This record gives sequence, structure tokens and C-alpha cells, in this order.
Amino acid sequence: MNNRPQTARARGSAIEDLAARWLEQRGLALVGRNQHAKGGELDLIMEDGDTLVFVEVKHRETARYGHPLETVTAQKQRRLIKAARTYLAREPHQGPCRFDILAVLGTPPALTFEWVQAAFDAF
Repeated sequence: MNNRPQTARARGSAIEDLAARWLEQRGLALVGRNQHAKGGELDLIMEDGDTLVFVEVKHRETARYGHPLETVTAQKQRRLIKAARTYLAREPHQGPCRFDILAVLGTPPALTFEWVQAAFDAF
């Protein structure tokens, strides 16, 4: 058994897995994840009915130094919008789109989720 500590990338991937499952339990369907596009990366791409949802997953073990939602600044929003536009140029979608943020606090298995739908607009 490997007792090495998990890398930040591995922890992030594990949290995104849990986040995707949590959202699927609430009716969303996973389309893609970790889509690299000009300007940034889209954590989760999901469908909510006919709406394509770009989900930014933010995790912190505690809110001692700020809530995860606070990390999605205006600059980060601009990068996500640019990445989404690049994605949509490659993968056209006819329906509406939105940007959600899923804040995750804690350490597995004791996680809490705060889902902000339509957190900001771009389209």
C-alpha cells in the first residue's frame, strides 16, 4: 500500500469526482470535466435539462481564511467565460448556458456543499 500523501492535483480530482456525483444526484448529467480551453479550464460541464452548465468547483478544508465562493473573482469569471466560449466554438450547443459555482468545505467524507446556480452571467 502506498502511504505517500495525495498531491494537490489528485485531491482536486477526487473532490471534483464527489462534486459531479453530488450534482448528478440533484438531476444534472455530466457531459465533460477538466476541459482545457484558451484562457482556462472548465472543471465540470453538465446538463440541467436543455441548459448547458459550466460548474466551477472550489474546495477548502475550512473557511478560516475565507469561503471558497470568495475565490471566484471577477478576473476568474472572465477566464471562465473565455474558456466557455472557446468550448462552445468546438462543441456547439443550441440551448441556454449558465455558470454555477459549487463550494465544497471539509475533508472527505465530512463535506458540505453550497451550490450557487447562475452565479454570474456572460451570454
